Amino acid sequence: MRFFIDISYLGKNFHGWQIQENARTIQEEIDNALSLILDCKIRTLGSGRTDTGVHALGQVAHFDYGQDIDDSFLFKVNSFLTDDISINSIRKVRENVSARFDAIRREYIYRIHSEKSPFLKDRSFFYFKEIDTNLINDACKILMSFKDFKTFSKVKTDVNNFDCEIDQAYMKNENGSYIFSVSSNRFLRGMVRAIMGTLFQINEGKLSIKDLNDIILKRDRKYAGPSVPAHGLYLNKVCYDKKIYQ
Repeated sequence: MRFFIDISYLGKNFHGWQIQENARTIQEEIDNALSLILDCKIRTLGSGRTDTGVHALGQVAHFDYGQDIDDSFLFKVNSFLTDDISINSIRKVRENVSARFDAIRREYIYRIHSEKSPFLKDRSFFYFKEIDTNLINDACKILMSFKDFKTFSKVKTDVNNFDCEIDQAYMKNENGSYIFSVSSNRFLRGMVRAIMGTLFQINEGKLSIKDLNDIILKRDRKYAGPSVPAHGLYLNKVCYDKKIYQ
């Protein structure tokens, strides 16, 4: 039987989602806890990677297990996980469904605060300059008019194409803090952080909206803005067709 788990984590103390040698990762912590609770070797597959320091509110992963899972599962597995990670829910899905390949939409948010706060350290990016949300949202309309985002991809990445279908991108002000939200069928490595860095340059007058259009057309990472720090970035949610669930 195949199960989906919904996961939240703070990425500060981890080298990203995916298991790697000589590094502490979210996936390894979860696999170890599941293997212990279910008394067999469990290997999860996540909806996608998150880099070192990136957080998640709604990461999704799947794993296989030969029996039904009882109601005490969530309490047991969370008791073995570090306080930085929680498994929020578990659902049975069809046997051939993949958390990675059957995701139809992913949403990231980037959190920004404009006044120094010790409570937001490592959870939001401190940006002391005023943000013109109207200007940023005009730039977001340019983003949504394109599909090829090679400009915002890390240079060394193993993908067949750079096409992404961004269906939503905007920034909003929430009581003096800001949230940039972007959703797409897929994201390239480093894409959201590079977009956010470019939008900051537009906000500061270093680039214009027309420049953004030209930068995307150049398909070269060196023309886009610098990547913003990882600690403001969250994988907010991953969406699937309802037909996958049993």
